[in-house]
Amino acid sequence: MKIFNKFLALTIAIFAFSFVHVNAQSFSGNVKSGRTLEQQIFKKLISLPDYGVFDHIAYQLNGNTVVLSGKVLSLGTRKQAERTVAKIPGVERVVNNIQDLPPSSFDNRIRYQLVREFANSAGLYMYLREPNPSVRIIVENGRVALEGFVNNRGTANMMNVLANGVPGVFSVKNNLLIEKEVGR
Repeated sequence: MKIFNKFLALTIAIFAFSFVHVNAQSFSGNVKSGRTLEQQIFKKLISLPDYGVFDHIAYQLNGNTVVLSGKVLSLGTRKQAERTVAKIPGVERVVNNIQDLPPSSFDNRIRYQLVREFANSAGLYMYLREPNPSVRIIVENGRVALEGFVNNRGTANMMNVLANGVPGVFSVKNNLLIEKEVGR
């Protein structure tokens, strides 16, 4: 009888383990497909033809709904992002909260001065190189937002100091993330 009880306990344990293993696989498959959808959205957005260093698009995935946000200088990029994301299999709805930046020669002068400042500082220009710069410069009415990723806090601070030193800049919002801290 003891052998039968051990056999029964072992059978139940194997069955329970198999059940947990199958459920874990289906759960990880769901997570994996969610990651795949996020990766597809990311790849489609960064490959938009007019998406440059003066544009910043962020997204949030809520189930099968994608919420786009950010600000873009390039005309048509806002609608292009929405159409591109809507075509991705698995996306059912796109909420487009991207804002078009108003044309401004004042802001354009600041944009190009910022690029010159970063280019003349050792090691900073690499963050602005196209086709997919890791740092985005958003300028609206003399207010600068630095978006994206850099390698270390010193680089983020240096970009902040340089941006604050550009004539005509009223304020700088430094939203730069450190790659190591976010596990990018």
